[in-house]
This record gives sequence, structure tokens and C-alpha cells, in this order.
Amino acid sequence: MPIRKLFIANRGEIAVRIIRAARNMKIRTVLGASQADTGSLAASMADEVVLLGPAPAAKSYLDRACIIEAIRNSGADAVHPGYGFLSENPDFAAAVEAIGVTFVGPRPATIARMGDKAAARSEAIAAGVPVVPGSDGTVSGLAAARAVADRIGFPLLIKAAAGGGGRGIHIANSPDELEALIPRVETEAFAAFGDRSFYLERYLAQARHVEVQVLGDGETVVHLHERECSLQRRRQKLWEEGPAVSLPAATREAVCASAVTLARRVAYRGAGTVEYLYDANADAFYFIEMNTRIQVEHPVTEAITGVDLVEAQLRIAGGEKLWLRQDEISPAGHAIEIRINAEDPDRDFMPSPGTVSSLALPDGARFDTLLFPGCKIVPFYDSLIGKLIVHAADRLSALDALRTALDRLEINGIATNIELFRRLLAAADIQSGDIHTLWLEKWIRANAAEGTVSTAR
Repeated sequence: MPIRKLFIANRGEIAVRIIRAARNMKIRTVLGASQADTGSLAASMADEVVLLGPAPAAKSYLDRACIIEAIRNSGADAVHPGYGFLSENPDFAAAVEAIGVTFVGPRPATIARMGDKAAARSEAIAAGVPVVPGSDGTVSGLAAARAVADRIGFPLLIKAAAGGGGRGIHIANSPDELEALIPRVETEAFAAFGDRSFYLERYLAQARHVEVQVLGDGETVVHLHERECSLQRRRQKLWEEGPAVSLPAATREAVCASAVTLARRVAYRGAGTVEYLYDANADAFYFIEMNTRIQVEHPVTEAITGVDLVEAQLRIAGGEKLWLRQDEISPAGHAIEIRINAEDPDRDFMPSPGTVSSLALPDGARFDTLLFPGCKIVPFYDSLIGKLIVHAADRLSALDALRTALDRLEINGIATNIELFRRLLAAADIQSGDIHTLWLEKWIRANAAEGTVSTAR
């Protein structure tokens, strides 16, 4: 039955986004907030606010028992986990369902299967979806890792099986590096995800990152076309756009179809993203992982399809069958999203907590944010403070719209990466779309040599 009262187990701009969608659907909201976020924009918008605990995430947004108790006491009949924190934790999803509350997202078993990167790879292989050459499941010990490396060759990626957000991933260029890096990956994986397991994949240099948005009700699945997320720094996306740049029509159709095939195989429910690496030289794509949650970059898809993905999540969680047919979903124009972070690119992207003294937002663009004049940016969480989204008839027009929006966007009182994007827009490769997943880091290093972007450590 439709959701009446929604508990939001997250913070920042995604909490604001969820509250706005819930308001439009006449759903009451309860925000679970840490002590640091009781004065946040999301807290001011929610119908109710429940204190989860102290500022550190481990004692608030990651405290599963505390959140479950807060949900139980709130009277909410559904929980939206947002992204990050416990959004892809199958035990949390199961605990929510165990108290008779709806989890807005896939079934716990689906999260467990697709959230484990090695297990998801196995599902992709079984579904006939191409994967990057690598290990068959997780690897146990150095001897087994060496055997895989002998088969797939160097360079290769050592990847945490429970990983996400670019964490727990390292490149090994030789057997000696493989031996040295495995303990590091295991340590990082355990610290970030509570799981030391890892797997190996061949490293594809200069690949593009293409992902497909899917939506399912547990039986029917559709795709909402693809996005490109090749502009990354330390495997963290900074710039996303859709449709993907320079993807041949037949390849576009094939990659979207493969995402639907995989999602159907696991009877996917809710919004999810199937991610690929695309080798433009070979015109070949390879599955790398599935994110079983709403993505940071979901506004790109919303802009080109007109589908409100958060509202769709809530409708599906409320028991609705999928109302969209594949032939009804046609992308229109081109959209670009950039991530505005509270960090200083000229000081090695050092985080910039502080108080926002003033704020000016651009007309004609979407800005999903947690900001308001006088708000405090605290040092306990991710540095993302907003997402600037533009939509136009074609890519060149979208780039022009982004340039105009950036000229009008002002955030004072803290350092941000706004100027970085202004510089990027002047780069010829950005204009042409001739980019790959390592392009941005190379550009940063080149500009550091000219004194415009620091890479000091």
C-alpha cells in the first residue's frame, strides 16, 4: 500500500532531495540526523527530526541498531536509505523489514548478491553480460592471486569485493606490486566495509565509464538510458552527463539491453545502476559492478527522460507495478551534472569546512544542495555540498549552459571546486568529449606544472 510516513536514514543534499519528492507525494517525513546535522537544511524541511547520535558517522549514520530503534519509535512505514552509509547494507535492509517496515530499495538478498562485487561479476557472467577478464569470484591468498595474474596479465586491479565509491582499489603493475598491495587492499576493505575479501581484474587504460539506469518492480525491468562518468579523480566521479559521448548507436542499444538482462536475472526492485567500462578503440564494453541504490548523478537521467527517479522509488516501494514501458522512455537533449565540493583544488583538494556566508544560485539550472546562507559545513562527512545540473538541446549547448550557470553560482565563506570546473570548460578535450577515466588526473597534473592547480601532498 502507498507509503504514509517515510524515515530518511541519510543527510545532506540527498536527504533534501528525498524530502522534496515525499512532499510532492503528500508523504510525511522523519529525518534521522546526527548532532552535527540538527541545524541542517534537511532538518528544517522534515516534518520530524530524530537525533541518531554524535557527529561521527560510526556513532550515528552507520549505527544500525540505533537507526532501527529510531525507525521503530518513529511510526514510519518505510525507510529511504539515500546513497552511501547503509544504503547497500543487506543486513540493514533485512533489519528494517524484520520490524515490519518497507525498505525503499531492492530486496536484502539482491543487495547482498549484487553489492558483493565478485558475486555480481558471477551473475553477469551467468547472464551472458561481458565482464573484464579477471578472477572467478574472490581470491584467497597471494598464491591464488599470482595464478590469476599469470592468466590475465599485468597491469591489473585489486578490488575490494564489498567496495564502492572508488575505495579499496589499487593498480598492480608487477608481481612485486601485487604482493605489496594485497595487504593494503585487505586493510582498507576491512576498515571501510568490514570485509577483507578482494578480487582481480585486468586494468583497462584509457577506458570510458558508462552506466545504465534501470528501474524494476521485482518482475518487470526497463532502462532509462545511459550516462557517462569518465571524468574522475581518484576514482571519484566529478562530472557526469547523458547520453554518453560518442557511443555508437548499436553499442548504446547493446549496453542498455545487457543492463536490463542482468537486472531481470536478479528480479530487481527499485532504482539501480549497472556500470561498465567502455573500450572505444575496440568498441567493447565490460560490466564492472551494480549499485543497488539511487545514484548521486540521478538528476542527469531525470533531465533527459523526465522521470522522477526518487518518486519512482517511493511508488514501487509502496507496491505499484511498473507503469513505464520501454518504448515510452526516449532521451531528449543532453544533460551535464558537476559535483560541487567543499574542498580547495589549489591545496591538493583539501576539505574546507566552515560557514557559508552568502550564496547566489543561477537561474535556468538545477542545483541540488544542502546549502543556505549561514549553514555550517562540518568536517565529519563527504565534501559534496551540491550538484549543478544543466539540460539543453545538444552537448555543445549544454556546455554553454554550464558555463553560464557557473559564472552565476557563488558560494562564499568556504573554498569550493567551482573554479576548477570553469578551467575545465576551457579544455579542448572537454569540448570534443575526447576523455577517459584517467584524463582528469592527467589534466590536473599538467595544470599543476603551470601553477593553476596544486597537487601538493
